[in-house]
Amino acid sequence: MRQLFLTSVALVALTGTAFAGGCPEATVADMNGVAAGEFPQQFELAEFEAAGNCTLSFQENPAIGELNGQIQGNPELPPLAERLPSEPLVVAPYEMIGKYGGTLDALSNATEAGTSDFLSIRHVNLVRYSDDLQTIVPNVAKSWSWNDDYTEVTFSLRKGHKWSDGVPFTAEDVKFWYDNLALDPKVNEKPKDYVLVGGERMTVEVIDPQTVKFILPAPKPGLIAHFATSFAQGFQPKHFLGQFHPDINPDADARAKELGFESGYDVIKAYFGNSDWTDTPSPLLNSPDKVANMPAAVMPTLESFITISDTTEGRRYVANPYFFMVDTAGNQLPYINEQDEVYANDNQVRLLKLVNGEVDYKTQSLQLSDAPLLLQNQEKGGYTIQLKPKIAMHAISFNVTSADEEKRKVFGDLNFRKAMSIAINREELNEVAYFGQGTIQQYTGFSPVPDFVDEKWKTFATEFDPDEANRLLDEIGLVDKDNDGFRDLPNGNSLVLNLQFATQGIAGQVVELVGQYWADVGVKTTVKEVTPDEYRSAQSSNQLDVGLWEKGQPLGIILGNNELWVPPFENYFAHRVGMLWAEYVDSNGAKGVEPPAYVTQLIDDVNAFQSEPVGTDKSKEIGARLVENMTSNLLFIGTALTPDPIYVNNKLKNVPEFKTASYEYYRTYPYRGAQWFLEE
Repeated sequence: MRQLFLTSVALVALTGTAFAGGCPEATVADMNGVAAGEFPQQFELAEFEAAGNCTLSFQENPAIGELNGQIQGNPELPPLAERLPSEPLVVAPYEMIGKYGGTLDALSNATEAGTSDFLSIRHVNLVRYSDDLQTIVPNVAKSWSWNDDYTEVTFSLRKGHKWSDGVPFTAEDVKFWYDNLALDPKVNEKPKDYVLVGGERMTVEVIDPQTVKFILPAPKPGLIAHFATSFAQGFQPKHFLGQFHPDINPDADARAKELGFESGYDVIKAYFGNSDWTDTPSPLLNSPDKVANMPAAVMPTLESFITISDTTEGRRYVANPYFFMVDTAGNQLPYINEQDEVYANDNQVRLLKLVNGEVDYKTQSLQLSDAPLLLQNQEKGGYTIQLKPKIAMHAISFNVTSADEEKRKVFGDLNFRKAMSIAINREELNEVAYFGQGTIQQYTGFSPVPDFVDEKWKTFATEFDPDEANRLLDEIGLVDKDNDGFRDLPNGNSLVLNLQFATQGIAGQVVELVGQYWADVGVKTTVKEVTPDEYRSAQSSNQLDVGLWEKGQPLGIILGNNELWVPPFENYFAHRVGMLWAEYVDSNGAKGVEPPAYVTQLIDDVNAFQSEPVGTDKSKEIGARLVENMTSNLLFIGTALTPDPIYVNNKLKNVPEFKTASYEYYRTYPYRGAQWFLEE
């Protein structure tokens, strides 16, 4: 089995026919004499024309008119020259200039679960990380600049850039997103950390239609890193959503009532949702009875694809006719015509579809335990599996603010959490559940672990020591009082840990093994698989005993977003704990449960960490303290860092070798999905 995993998987050699054009058809594989620009794999138009000593001419997808006709409410298309920005982003494809056409078939668990596969293909933000996961490069924004003390950052936008309905995209759309959506409690109940600096609001100032400035109350150099990774886009269509916002349009409510809604905010929620999650259900799903009379079925977008169908069975997308990227031959991207997303919540059904080659690309929700079956059927199914290291690991947390106060006392005891950590036989877990492919590691808050972190924290409380685990459990009063073979709570009630899990977040075999290890030291467990939505609902309502989900964040994300270190230590879609601590922090002590001092220290330290430029002595000092505090208190218990499979159909081209199988970088991975194409 291990040999199977260690065998390298070669990508299919790529060849193709290029489109005609006046400039060298530069690709990553062969730049055709064109010198690299300021940023990897991409050029501003003037930069590319100078490097290629040419003038780029532009071509469109022959089917784009037909595709546009499927976008409800979109007007007929003007010529391509009127749809592209005057400053398009020029992308060098990986292997070859692509071919237009085809439908990308993908697979998700449900309406939300698994959609990062699609987000990563179509998503854009002001900036993004390049393939090295180190270099931040332009994207929607043409450029940016900081002042000397990192309290002002100015973005330059592309001239002539348009939304998918043809309306100009301007700095006003950035300001509208910030002032009228991100900070409006009727849209977002409370502002997210990434739109704040140390809890204080920024000011967004429109300089001119293509220039917007963020003025910060304190330094936050990591704000750029946030825009490079987050699914929450720093812009929304003011011309579209603004007509329903009372601060923009005094007649917003009247306009909404014409469409069958109670208020303008209800229309905003129908289109935008009540959060910044990009894949909120559209009116096609949440208001099907009203959609025929609405100005459009979905909001205009800057992404490479736009939704045209949204049901409980799946979604369908078509290429954005106003997308702002072109290849080095002048072809407007994306190459692929449509995307078809099918929902299948049953893991066995998903695996069968993958093995049969019915899917073109899949990464999220694939677990290492799926890899043997997928690897064995590559040739039959006509696909390739890449096994790549993850950033997140399967992690465990105990509900330290449990509604059951007896359990809360136990879960809040560090000795209990340490006992449960060292009761886990990670060596066996690695061999059985991870096929020996994992590297045992404690959860430290950063992944990969930066060099400023003391190495000892990587293995803190990871040794298998059931005798010490039993001693610690006895010491805190968890003994078998009714002689049934399992420990009871100090008040005499039975101690049973209900282990609910969803395969999107953790493999069932891992949960079963961990449950057995705990039973071996006298802690009774029950195991139940639930849907991702059921899991998240239980987590949010403070009903879980044990958190079971992936967890781990790279430095770049933490620089821009402190919620990963502040209770409940993540957002709705991820691994959280300490819900009542979060209530206390959010209400300034009016509600909830007061967190211990080390949690308050985490909050102070992460805010200070974000205000320091990366690499300074002060930054390293604070970062090291964050890790020591998080790890030594075992709020989250790590298992092992493992690879995960990435599934690519052999007919899907311009897909290179990945660096990581990472949900955390899904907003920039896979590598520039707009230049993928299908070789039928």
